[in-house]
Amino acid sequence: MENMNNSLDHSDKYIEIGYNIAYYRKHAKLTQEQLAEMVGISRSHISAIEAPNIVRKISMDLLFNIAAVLKVEVYKLLLFKR
Repeated sequence: MENMNNSLDHSDKYIEIGYNIAYYRKHAKLTQEQLAEMVGISRSHISAIEAPNIVRKISMDLLFNIAAVLKVEVYKLLLFKR
């Protein structure tokens, strides 16, 4: 049963989502503060999502809102390179 629990750990995926958000945010020439304000969360929340050493889960609603503000299709935030 222990092996099954390990296969359900998606920490690396949340980190990659954070990388993708940071990439598209910078491409849109937005600061963390600007993006946070536009989606209605704190700058520290965006910072935690983007941080490579912090696993921060993100709701689908927030993911959709971020994608809309960044003007990217939501699937692009979910592309995993690993």
